[in-house]
Amino acid sequence: MKKILGYSDKISVRPGDTISFMVSSEEGADYQARIVRVIHGDTSPEGPGYKEEAIATSVDGTYEGRRQEVLAGSYIVVPDHRLFGTLSSFTLQAMVWPTLPGKGAQTLIARQDAASGSGVSLGINEEGCLSVTLGDGKGGSETLSSGKAMVAREWYLAAVTFDAESGRLALLQEPQTDYAETDDRASVETTTALRPGNPGAPLTMAAHIVESLGKRYRTAGNFNGKIDSPALSAGVLDRTQMQQVLDGQIADADQARVLARWDFSQGITTKQIHDASPNRIDGEIVNMPARAMKGYNWSGREMCWRHRPGHYGAIHFHDDDLHDCGWEVDFRLTVPAGMKSGVYAAHVAVGDQEDFIPFVVKPALGAKKAKAVFLVPTASYMAYANEHMPTDAPLAELLTGQLPVLNQNDVFLMENRHYGASCYDVHADGSGVCYSSRLRPILNMRPKYQSWLGGAGSSLWQFNADLHITDWLEAKGFEFDCITDEDLHYEGLEVLDGYQVLLTGSHPEYWSPEMWDALEAFKKGGGRLMYLGANGWYWKIAYHESEPGVMEIRRGEGGIRGWAAEPGEYYTSFTGAYSGLWRRNGRPPQVMAGTGFSAQGFDISSYFRRQPDAENPRAAFIMEGIEEEIIGDFGLIGGGAAGLELDRADRLLGTPPNALVLASSEDHTDIYLVVLEEILINYPGLGGQENPLVRADIVFYETAAGGAVFSASSIAWAGSLSHNGYDNNVSRMTENVLRRFLDETPF
Repeated sequence: MKKILGYSDKISVRPGDTISFMVSSEEGADYQARIVRVIHGDTSPEGPGYKEEAIATSVDGTYEGRRQEVLAGSYIVVPDHRLFGTLSSFTLQAMVWPTLPGKGAQTLIARQDAASGSGVSLGINEEGCLSVTLGDGKGGSETLSSGKAMVAREWYLAAVTFDAESGRLALLQEPQTDYAETDDRASVETTTALRPGNPGAPLTMAAHIVESLGKRYRTAGNFNGKIDSPALSAGVLDRTQMQQVLDGQIADADQARVLARWDFSQGITTKQIHDASPNRIDGEIVNMPARAMKGYNWSGREMCWRHRPGHYGAIHFHDDDLHDCGWEVDFRLTVPAGMKSGVYAAHVAVGDQEDFIPFVVKPALGAKKAKAVFLVPTASYMAYANEHMPTDAPLAELLTGQLPVLNQNDVFLMENRHYGASCYDVHADGSGVCYSSRLRPILNMRPKYQSWLGGAGSSLWQFNADLHITDWLEAKGFEFDCITDEDLHYEGLEVLDGYQVLLTGSHPEYWSPEMWDALEAFKKGGGRLMYLGANGWYWKIAYHESEPGVMEIRRGEGGIRGWAAEPGEYYTSFTGAYSGLWRRNGRPPQVMAGTGFSAQGFDISSYFRRQPDAENPRAAFIMEGIEEEIIGDFGLIGGGAAGLELDRADRLLGTPPNALVLASSEDHTDIYLVVLEEILINYPGLGGQENPLVRADIVFYETAAGGAVFSASSIAWAGSLSHNGYDNNVSRMTENVLRRFLDETPF
């Protein structure tokens, strides 16, 4: 059991800003907290070792511990409304698409008091049958079941009617598709003397409230599946009237009877739930269920929800969705004036157990900036946040050529799924995780963390691997600032104003259009780009327009991915833009960096061999002091500088015609395979020992505005920088490029 963990409300701050930290301490143990600047996170004895700088702040001290709860599972809350209290007879209906019928009792729509049982709850029982429960609040209850199990991933009209005068309670479970030998249609009724009480509680969908916890609720009965077009009417409607409500074609005489008709196709980019009736009894989603999902009436004639929103009126709920843990604040830091830009963390510890909560300090507004800025790829960190691939993915051992080694954080996440998943995981019902949030502890975004995916040796991935670069910059004495992907997204080109060189991390994979446009404008203005990784500019993402810290990816056609989006669900709910590969959006990575994703493998890394372009006078400054033909046959990541994921130059994909290929990798193992988007027909010979596309190309080119681009094109490149006390040809080449890029003389 991990005894302490936490998260922050912000990922980047400036001096003068305040950042809040939320901490959970198991068994309420007191803990110590301090602030550190994180320089090098790799604990390998083959490298420089873990490095940090303690920063004296007001945070330093001992804090009273407490256990804070994670309340996972998405649902809708509709505040209590005066019209609800007038109900006696009613009709409650919705189109539903269950994905895990039979996985315990699940709530569809409820307005019920947890303590007294007063009210009504429509749901799916343990056997997967539609059911309804009425409670009078005095200990009496009545339950009616359809008696027919629903079929997973099929649409049903689910409805309950109650006539207060006669006591008639009826259920309708109507499949929208009839299959031979499938008995899932039901229309049942009973008569009861019980009358449901008025609970005076919010109406909920996809879960019911167990306990109110201030601004949050503890829920149960979380539903897995889609709900579309729910409605609540006064009085008993017949089947024809139910259809009219569903279609929005309500006769004038029936208008007043419809208390609420929630239209999920409205406000898709928001957290709001809109009632299309005149009563406007709106609600709000909790824990980010998936929106812009195909509804019961989707025909396949339109693939973008913005063009026909009425066909995308479904919301997909999951019992493991998580947006914001909502923990109480334990301590805050107002960033001191003069605190240098860099990567920091709040370090919290109980005994010998610790956690790091990373954040980035940007330069103060109006302060003098360094000439170089390191772009911390926080969108990519979020995409991989709390991934479960080593325990869930059946191909994990084949991908790496070795047994995955799990550390304490991996085991904790496997045993505590309610801390949320990554965009490489699937939900409990098998649907892909398309949202990720940083408002929760992210246990694989930590210094000292060893990844199963990082190859032989140090086995680092993402955040901890990127600290190889910041450590090298420190060791070489370069002045640099740090900003995050979110800064680039929200502030655009303005956040790059005054910088001459932008350095990427080892794996800047996820980019929003705003990020791409800002960096492209930086290049066009003469800025210099040092791409010190691979598999960059690969997936096109969206950030939520009103909820900071949440990103979305729809894994559409093509690409290396852990799941594939359903046809018709390739456009993000946050912006309505086509997602998927940037290459599928007409912007291959080669357009930005000169190279793009070509192959991947996760066992051992190889080396680069010098190419004829290295002798070109334009590249003389890069190759100065490097006489070797072989470059990077060493390193902490897999034993070489060319490894994990590899990018290549390709004129057909946008590599500029003036680009020089200085060196190319070779002799990769057959664990390395050509990426999927390059394969039109499967054929033998796609591995590293046979296929020429399994390579990385080191590329340099000048831009028309006097700037330039250097691309190392390998994730493992950064792991070779510190070899031999930072004295090696990978380090020398990187230093040659950076020193020339810092020189203001135009190319």
